[in-house]
Amino acid sequence: MPIKSFQGERVKKVKSTPRKLTVADIMTRNLILFKPDQSIHDVMKAFIQNRISGGPVLDDDGNLVGVISEADCMKEISDSRYFNMPILDKSVAHFMTKKVDTINADMSVFDAASLFSKSSRRRYPVMKNDRLVGQVSRKDIVVAAINMKSQTWR
Repeated sequence: MPIKSFQGERVKKVKSTPRKLTVADIMTRNLILFKPDQSIHDVMKAFIQNRISGGPVLDDDGNLVGVISEADCMKEISDSRYFNMPILDKSVAHFMTKKVDTINADMSVFDAASLFSKSSRRRYPVMKNDRLVGQVSRKDIVVAAINMKSQTWR
């Protein structure tokens, strides 16, 4: 007498590939933003109050026109000491970096890591459709890599 199987029909396993982790998945979205006509003193105070070391500069239409960082502020501090003058109340536009390198929101985390490894930048503004949508830092990339420890590296 043949043996009858009491198992039901087996479900076929569908092979799935992990979704590519992008910069948009790990970027900081709530940014401290600066204006070109803002006082450099206000920027330095914002850096201290918010415990940040830089941020994007946007014009009145919301377009990215530069980035201001602690390093840019050091220029003002250095100049004031060299000329033995108090720190003047100059605007952000005077000190900001105007040629801004950006990252596309759809870029993979690994491509972003490669970009960071080839430059001295600590952060990049993230753009989507020519609009600022966030910022990604070296630390964001490191945290993402640690969180991916059990996934396939793609």
